[in-house]
Amino acid sequence: MGEASETHTGWTFLTSHARVLAAIAEDRRTRIRDIAVRCRLTERAVQKIIADLEQDGYLTHTREGRTNAYRIQPGTILRHPAEAGMTVDVLLSALAQQDAQRDAPLALPRERDSAR
Repeated sequence: MGEASETHTGWTFLTSHARVLAAIAEDRRTRIRDIAVRCRLTERAVQKIIADLEQDGYLTHTREGRTNAYRIQPGTILRHPAEAGMTVDVLLSALAQQDAQRDAPLALPRERDSAR
């Protein structure tokens, strides 16, 4: 469970940092092990990404018993100049909306009016 179940070669549209942030947004008490599985990364890679996000002010954590509780700083501006002005909460909202649409049960096509 600690290692990524599938590897991917080549480029992807979302960075690993965005994937980890989205996993934390879904469950702020999630374990590094669970993030790694979800994002198909190693636990070590997730630890490094979380450290990056904390260092740059996107994320903080507090210790709660034996687990960490993460807090995303929603108003933080994304780093790349192409996303100038876009905040973390806008990005996470878009990703959450996509997840909701993907996970929603398929809508059945409406039956045609049989009177025609």
